[in-house]
Amino acid sequence: MNNLGGFFDEPAKRLELEKLEAQISAPEFWNDSETAQKIVRQRSHLEKTLAQQENFETGVSDAEVLFEFAATDANSTGELNDLIAKLESEVAEAETQSLLSGETDTNNAICSIQSGAGGTDAQDWAQMLLRMYLRWAERKGFKVEILDEQSGSEAGIKSATFRVEGDYAYGLLSCEAGVHRLVRISPFNSGGSRETSFASMFVSPEIDENIVVEINDKDLRIDTYRSSGAGGQHVNVTDSAVRITHLPTNTVVTCQNQRSQLQNRVVAMNVLRSKLYELELEKRRGDAAELEATKQDISFGSQIRNYVLHPYRLAKDTRTKFEKSDVESVLDGDIDEFIKEFLLFKKEK
Repeated sequence: MNNLGGFFDEPAKRLELEKLEAQISAPEFWNDSETAQKIVRQRSHLEKTLAQQENFETGVSDAEVLFEFAATDANSTGELNDLIAKLESEVAEAETQSLLSGETDTNNAICSIQSGAGGTDAQDWAQMLLRMYLRWAERKGFKVEILDEQSGSEAGIKSATFRVEGDYAYGLLSCEAGVHRLVRISPFNSGGSRETSFASMFVSPEIDENIVVEINDKDLRIDTYRSSGAGGQHVNVTDSAVRITHLPTNTVVTCQNQRSQLQNRVVAMNVLRSKLYELELEKRRGDAAELEATKQDISFGSQIRNYVLHPYRLAKDTRTKFEKSDVESVLDGDIDEFIKEFLLFKKEK
């Protein structure tokens, strides 16, 4: 039987699903709500995976039929080429997903972009980076919600926080955490000089209400202020935006895009819980140093990827050495190869 490039063991998945179904049907199943929710999520994930395999098998069968017609029908040749491209994309996606096995890899992601060294150019670069990830999410069919966005003084953004909803969103985007460096001719310098700009990306898994993260009120500083971005008549009228600082870890989250201060506070607390959960996971794994490496100074020498637009054109990952000369496509969200190469790099290490 055809499977997704050899990365899918259908009999084992179906057996696993049967075991989960047996657990769910047990009378005492909901006695332990936390465990029950985890098993239900596992079942949902398996069902999606099996549906993906069934769709792939259907596609392969259709391709076999179109191949027979292609010799005499030009339309069938075009359809066959389109279908083959689709199947190749599905195989590549399945291969990438096979490299994700972390306990939160399938979760939604909370992402934060922060401009670094480089002034206005860096703030413009931060906005370009935000657009890159929004375009990537659109390509993947993921849903994105901007939670907070702080405009730059002249152009671009100082920072942005956004939520990405979709299967493996966290596992995929966690590969992008770190400092990103851009080299180009500055559009903000009348002398046309070459400028280097930096922006950082930090990613944490969105966690559900069944995962307990203890946060003491005395450890929080909560500030309110007026929203400064798009948002309708409510913006700049009341102090609806919320900034929460977790004092022990100096973790800061903000939210201003909801309609009320209460809603912004709820969303900000959810983001804080996710970030603190990620910090705790890294401590358990013994990777605190690695986590700090993704939060180091947003300046030269700390970047995970370089994007060069002048004097040559190249996007190169400093960790895996993978590179692409078509920088425009990368900045338009074509980053799947970079993500896959990093996952392979991690697996080898």
